[in-house]
Amino acid sequence: MPVKNRFAEMLPEITAWRRDLHANPELMFDTHRTAGIVADKLRAFGCDEVAEGVGRTGVVGVIRGRETGSGRVVGLRADMDALPIDEATAAAHASTVAGTMHACGHDGHTAMLLGAARYLAETRNFDGTVVVIFQPAEEGGGGGKVMCDDGLMERWGIQEVYGMHNWPGLPVGRFAIRAGGFFAATDEFDITITGKGGHAAKPHDTVDPSVVAAQTVLALQSIVARSVDPVDQAVVSVTAMETSSTAYNVIPQSVRLRGTVRTLDSDVRALVEPRLIELAEGTAQAFGAVAEVDYRKGYPVMVNAEDQTEFAADVARGVSGQCDRAPLVMGGEDFAYMLQERPGAYILVGNGDTAMVHHPEYDFNDETIPAGCSWWAGIAEKRMPVA
Repeated sequence: MPVKNRFAEMLPEITAWRRDLHANPELMFDTHRTAGIVADKLRAFGCDEVAEGVGRTGVVGVIRGRETGSGRVVGLRADMDALPIDEATAAAHASTVAGTMHACGHDGHTAMLLGAARYLAETRNFDGTVVVIFQPAEEGGGGGKVMCDDGLMERWGIQEVYGMHNWPGLPVGRFAIRAGGFFAATDEFDITITGKGGHAAKPHDTVDPSVVAAQTVLALQSIVARSVDPVDQAVVSVTAMETSSTAYNVIPQSVRLRGTVRTLDSDVRALVEPRLIELAEGTAQAFGAVAEVDYRKGYPVMVNAEDQTEFAADVARGVSGQCDRAPLVMGGEDFAYMLQERPGAYILVGNGDTAMVHHPEYDFNDETIPAGCSWWAGIAEKRMPVA
């Protein structure tokens, strides 16, 4: 099953959809325009059911095959939201919304799944039901969890679910995937260190929280170096240090650290949190200060199921001739919530030699569209073949 001719024919139209979405990005759950466009197109394609407002602003479309005797129901998911970044591409279709851009390619994901939905509604060459899922708030809002909490899987009887993300640096039309833990769990922390402020000329009369904070930053690096098994992956990053002082000659009363923890295994994730708290509190105590830690769990580890991963790779090989083994990714992905609910797999599709995602010069590569659409369509047709 190579790239389908129908998607080559549809490429100019799908590209136009994608560029319109790119020019009009929306954040988090405020994807009202995008969701409206998606719902209107799904209805125009002839979907058997279109539901709006799933998980606040999510959209779900149902396409029944020419036969449904298999009873199989497969979910296909794309994300719709953008990022709070000023665009620097100078493209003709660049963002028209200040401070907001599609810097992760969700415009491309949405357009590709719309293209696949149109094809599947036209052909219906499968035995079962396809549920196309358009999700808001992947970028930090946990929209995948919100849709699941709103009954996504149960309401439509979804048995398996598949997702896709473009990947800069991977050749256009090439795919990559791996089974097991793939994208990392992403937790956040704030550490407030309180000492005793005073004059910079009399440090002996103070408990300098800046010194404590510096020691804490170094101590936290020992979690990965000395508490986590070397064969496991973890990243502890302190990304900001803020003090209560704005003067050169004042030792502050307090300092706040903030950062992230990223892990690819639930046991490692469970180890890091108490160790981080112990180190922060213990280091502060050693200097006569006090540390308060606010540790917040974010997206879980995204885990691809073994069987569905091999199937997804087989479909990818049918489209492009090969499927690479993907690297581990320490970024987060809230498709993890859907994979906690149902077995499935998440695959990368090449975006070519472009800026990396979350960069102001990034843009989705429209040449990727035929391969991505063909993979979506192949998941449905090969998982639910007509006898």
